[in-house]
Amino acid sequence: MGTENPNHANNYSRPPQNNNSPFSSSRPVVGSQASAFRPTPVLSTPPSGPEVSTFRPTASYVPPTTGPFQRFSSPTPPPHTSPIGQPPAMRPPPTMRPQMPPMHMGSPPLSMNGTVNMQQSQPSLGPTNPSTVRAAPSSAWPGYTATPPAPVSHQGSYGPAPPQPAASGSFSSHQGGYGPAPSQQAASGSFSSHQGGYGPAPPLGMYVGGPTPPAGGMSGLVEDFSSLSIGSVPGSFDAGLDSKVLPRPLDGDVEPSSFAQMYPMNCNSRYLRLTTSAIPNSQSLVSRWHLPLGAVVCPLAEAPEGEEVPVVNFATTGIVRCRRCRTYVNPYVTFTDGGRKWRCNICALLNDVQNDYFAQLDATGRRIDLDQRPELTKGCVEFVAPAEYMVRPPMPPLYFFLIDVSINSVRSGMLEVIAQTIKSCLDKLPGSTRTQIGFITFDSTIHFYNMKSSLTQPQMMVVSDLDDIFVPLPDDLLVNLSESRSVVDAFLDSLPSMFQDNVNVESAFGPALKAAFMVMSQLGGKLLIFQSTLPSLGVGRLRLRGDDIRAYGTDKENALRIPEDPFYKQMAADFTKYQVAVNVYAVSDKYTDIASLGTLAKYTGGQVYYYPSFHAAIHKDKLKHELARDLTRETAWEAVMRIRCGKGVRFTSYHGNFMLRSTDLLALPAVDCDKAYAMQFALEETLLTTQIVYFQVALLHTSSCGERRIRVHTAAASVVADLGEMYRQADTGAIVSLLGRLAIEKSLSYKLEEARNAIQLRIVKALKEYRNLYAVQHRVGTRMIYPDSLKYLLLYALALCKSTALRGGYADSQLDERCAAGYTMMALPVKKMLKLLYPSLLRVDEYLVKSSMQSDDFEKLCRRLPLAAQSLDSRGIYIYDDGFRLVVWFGQMVSPDISRNLVGEDFAADFSRVSLVQRENEMSRKLMGIIKKLREADTSYYPLCHLVRQGEQPREGFFLLSNLVEEQVGGMNSYVDWILQIHRQVQQ
Repeated sequence: MGTENPNHANNYSRPPQNNNSPFSSSRPVVGSQASAFRPTPVLSTPPSGPEVSTFRPTASYVPPTTGPFQRFSSPTPPPHTSPIGQPPAMRPPPTMRPQMPPMHMGSPPLSMNGTVNMQQSQPSLGPTNPSTVRAAPSSAWPGYTATPPAPVSHQGSYGPAPPQPAASGSFSSHQGGYGPAPSQQAASGSFSSHQGGYGPAPPLGMYVGGPTPPAGGMSGLVEDFSSLSIGSVPGSFDAGLDSKVLPRPLDGDVEPSSFAQMYPMNCNSRYLRLTTSAIPNSQSLVSRWHLPLGAVVCPLAEAPEGEEVPVVNFATTGIVRCRRCRTYVNPYVTFTDGGRKWRCNICALLNDVQNDYFAQLDATGRRIDLDQRPELTKGCVEFVAPAEYMVRPPMPPLYFFLIDVSINSVRSGMLEVIAQTIKSCLDKLPGSTRTQIGFITFDSTIHFYNMKSSLTQPQMMVVSDLDDIFVPLPDDLLVNLSESRSVVDAFLDSLPSMFQDNVNVESAFGPALKAAFMVMSQLGGKLLIFQSTLPSLGVGRLRLRGDDIRAYGTDKENALRIPEDPFYKQMAADFTKYQVAVNVYAVSDKYTDIASLGTLAKYTGGQVYYYPSFHAAIHKDKLKHELARDLTRETAWEAVMRIRCGKGVRFTSYHGNFMLRSTDLLALPAVDCDKAYAMQFALEETLLTTQIVYFQVALLHTSSCGERRIRVHTAAASVVADLGEMYRQADTGAIVSLLGRLAIEKSLSYKLEEARNAIQLRIVKALKEYRNLYAVQHRVGTRMIYPDSLKYLLLYALALCKSTALRGGYADSQLDERCAAGYTMMALPVKKMLKLLYPSLLRVDEYLVKSSMQSDDFEKLCRRLPLAAQSLDSRGIYIYDDGFRLVVWFGQMVSPDISRNLVGEDFAADFSRVSLVQRENEMSRKLMGIIKKLREADTSYYPLCHLVRQGEQPREGFFLLSNLVEEQVGGMNSYVDWILQIHRQVQQ
């Protein structure tokens, strides 16, 4: 298939490295899981049995009594079940105390000269005696009145009290505390200079032929740590913290601006994000960082609006690379000797410039043809690869469909939906006249289809011997789509009717998988599997091991989340070897062992799409959209990816969906813009001597048009000797993406509780280390201090612990749903991951009722709200959007006229039986416009829309209340409790 590095070793000699991560992840041989997460929808008819509700009423908070950090218990099912269709019994909400204790907001005083040493300290929350901390009670669930919190008095020894915070949770950068910001700076990600952000960017070096870039040290830094302070109410042990002032990412993912500001020629952060843009210069600094040190790479991310990735063809010159470390020429190389030599920015070797590539240097040492050389000015380019980068001709785009046609597939309507969708996409498949296609269907037997272009109708051949699979007519099962188009159309038209009377309940999935492999192994391509039943016949059959409540909380718990049969992992290895990527579409209302089936996608660079309780009337649009995107999005075929970095740094582990072919080469049979990969790096040397570390991602692939290409992303980051600087340049999104992947991997070998505790432990250690930076020279007292760059980290960590993949225990997620969520999160790009963890909640009724329509009305009136019960007003209508589903929540006191306009005459009926469609009135058109806008904001998945009425259980609990991250749900902490608990551990 071609190696990205022909005839050259890539690595420097590298000593073994210890990894003290609490995740204890040794270098994996293969990538980690991913999938398309499909949250289990509530059935259109009221469910029964243990599936009635995963929502739990709030539990009172009790401080942990033992251990350095909280032991999450695995919740057990409730002792009794409410009658079907009625709300579960709920505890009365706690009443709010009439007064909140005083809380200081603001930064400590500046030192005499207005500057401080480059260190920062941890957020400090909690009274002097941490063992006495209790949280202010959580707010009541919607529909239950709660006394509004009393105004918070701000007392502190650091200057005048800041103004009373509004309900907005936006972060006040000019104060260093929390409160309404006078100007929204979060969106830009830049730090204001008087708050301790960067001053003017240092002069940029490392332009082509220019001087060496600056070192990591910044001058003119003023104190910029942020803090929350909790005082004790006289005569009481309660710690007070007004939840309104806590930091919330209501502006979405805010990328650190330092990455692009310091090195403008870096690739865009959508392709590569580092967990910190300040690389530690020593092992001792690494040991004090405690958070993951690594990167998240999305090599084929869609280019920013109005930009294109430049394509560079060196033709006869050949691709210009360093002859020692094989780095591709990039903006950070320097030219010397009048332009006759260039120095590699990664290994510092002086390379000769070929005659065809020679250009003279101007007075500043820059090449005179710089404007015509995108590879020397852009951090992201694509090179056209010559013949030596291939071991065979570039493969054509190839799509092969393996379709379960048992009774479940037919009755649910899946078969009809996929046949219609595939047919509608045939004209849009990448590859034009080169594209190949083929089909196999199966139940208890395997059905092959001859689609030779000379036929008018496809010929079906049935193989019933499952123990000795063979392929009839191997040359006619894969055909050129443009030549056999009429036969393919005829097949897709007749497919639903062909099996409409099928009553076969068996599934010979394993033998059918082997047959598909035999057909595809000549060329490779993409295998799309549609499975609706647990494999029951032949090799790879799976038993109904199901979810065993007795296993939770024991050492056997993780066995439920890993493949039972090694057959699937072995098949995945074979598929990867022959350049086949597998996408699994699991459609079922029963247990289908996603843990085993998902392995096929995990190790082949694929994806898992999960549709529990699938019914075409409800889920048709979702399956149709996601399958169409899978078929038509731009795809890179038969790819390998390697990430190089400067001397003294090496990558130690990789996390995502791939097979690791060697120590640092990721095999990716198919890659697209919706896949991201995370990796951790470590220092090889005790002390780094360079001032800058460079990273270069190279993806060698075949484009759909048949060209072999290399997508190259290059970035530079400063080396620093100061821990505070590492924290200041931290990237919360990259840290959370890496932490999430590590925790999901840990849950495959350990209990869920241990995976959650590992997240918590790392954060406590990091904040404790950060606090120690300031504990001596400032009176931090009981304040919780933290870098502005990580102000959302605690909330995202709590959201990770409450995510479907990691939350609770037996009763909190169905096993297939949990495994599918884990596979999905392993492959998500950073922005998509953060949206899933902290979804948006918008109040829309004011916008819907307003008669005049201004273009900016939506942005003005529909602002994001905190994910807490107190955000919900029973007179309002809200939309919850996590990127995978939309929930429209109607308060109990919404006017019947508004409900009638939006839902029609069924507005008083059970919402599980009502669907939202556009009606002939302005209000309905506006609501459908909002939903369309939210779906178009990210087209990688199609969020289904669910209607929920306040008090309608278990539906409201399942779709909304259990997903309010800031509330106490399923035995896990509220946001306020979580902050107090983390702070208590930081102070210990």
